[in-house]
Amino acid sequence: MDITDNTRPLFIGGQWVAPQGGTYRPVIDPATGQAIGRTAIADGVDVEHAVAAAHAAFPAWSRAMPDARAAIMRRAADLIEQRVDHIATALTREQGKPVPDSRKEILFGAEVLRYYAEEGRRMGGTLRPSVRPDIRSIVSSGPVGVVAAIVPWNYPVDLYAWKIAPALAAGCTMVVKPPPETPFAIAAVIDCLTEAGLPAGVLNDIPGDGPDVGAALSAHPGISLISATASVPAGQAIMRAAAGNLKRVALELGGQCPFVVLDDADIEDAAAAAARRSFSNMGQICIAVNRILVARSVQDRFVEALVAITSAIRPGPGIEPGVTYGPVMNDSVRERADLHVRDAVDRGARLLCGGHALHDGVPEGGFYYSPAVLTDVPADALAMTHETFGPVAAIHAFDTDAQALSLANALPFGLAAYVYSRDLERAWGLADHIEAGGIGINVNDVSELQAPFGGWKMSGHGRELGPEGLALYRESRHIRMRVRPPALPPG
Repeated sequence: MDITDNTRPLFIGGQWVAPQGGTYRPVIDPATGQAIGRTAIADGVDVEHAVAAAHAAFPAWSRAMPDARAAIMRRAADLIEQRVDHIATALTREQGKPVPDSRKEILFGAEVLRYYAEEGRRMGGTLRPSVRPDIRSIVSSGPVGVVAAIVPWNYPVDLYAWKIAPALAAGCTMVVKPPPETPFAIAAVIDCLTEAGLPAGVLNDIPGDGPDVGAALSAHPGISLISATASVPAGQAIMRAAAGNLKRVALELGGQCPFVVLDDADIEDAAAAAARRSFSNMGQICIAVNRILVARSVQDRFVEALVAITSAIRPGPGIEPGVTYGPVMNDSVRERADLHVRDAVDRGARLLCGGHALHDGVPEGGFYYSPAVLTDVPADALAMTHETFGPVAAIHAFDTDAQALSLANALPFGLAAYVYSRDLERAWGLADHIEAGGIGINVNDVSELQAPFGGWKMSGHGRELGPEGLALYRESRHIRMRVRPPALPPG
């Protein structure tokens, strides 16, 4: 499909097809508020067709040699890289992030495909010890079956790759519900996979709404596993629906990530890292920072440094050269950020910069918001307890490391956390007691292609990336076999 076309169909059984219900929805450019095209919206009938296509393709794909699957994935990654500028333009227009960030996202998605192409070639089994000399215990694995995935709009290409790459490498076939807000860049990735030789029906892609398509996939008896990056309420709904056939569930549900600045930290480095992790993609990241916990003795210096960096941020259309911060995705993001700012101020916090919708110097109708820094924010404020998923950084002071740890672990979320300190033993000791799936010490990103990513507590379960991401899509098998030992000469 040509992504310059203004209508994006469904992809079922290797073909771009119209939705059975005839429903389409505008795709809005967040930078202008104007429609840049439309996407098909799937319904229950489309879900059935997509699942049937995946089942028809499963026998051949699951039996294909890992080298054959890897060759297709590597070729698709090559094609994505060759077309990165074209795909990045589409991603920026539908999602808002600056083009350099779109390019980075897409290129990392290509690397994920390459990584799992090779991981799939290394799948093997083990020979386990036995208590009897005539028994051999062989442990191998096979693909779990037809799987489903739900992808969000904040990093659509990146997270699409996180889900499809290990599933395809493992020998599974798929039905994916991509975000209807950002369908065009994903369509271009699908074209690359198709041109690389991915057989019809191995990957099926049906944009739609969570309560309809997501719920249908979660409950479908023909789906063996569902992986979703979503909100906590959506994850809970998926688990309830998945119980019908006891399908495997992997959930990454976001969180409210603490950023801890100890009194011996490099303040300028910590402030720069906090600004990037709070405001990159305008805070619309599951591992973004909203609550910053700072040692009281260095609070003033940290706040001054963070405000200086934040005050220099000028959001604009991501498509324009030199723009480093784009609009937020839609008005609901802007309204939620504004609510969290007002709530904090009403509770006694001080708003030091930003914290309001932007209209001057940006295109009329775009969803722009001035990144906000708040200090003296009470621990029970919305910005400290709920995921803002927008450009708001709330600062709260602590007096001891024990108090910092208590604050970091106080919420029912545990996706990521960050600790800044010059004393690595001290930082490691603190990090070792933080209840989160990923912890960065003097780094503001916990994702690593070869290491597992996922949450504790209400931030979900299951892991993506690393060998663990591939193991998710495999089912173990134990073969216990009696052998006949050869007759041995005496002595």
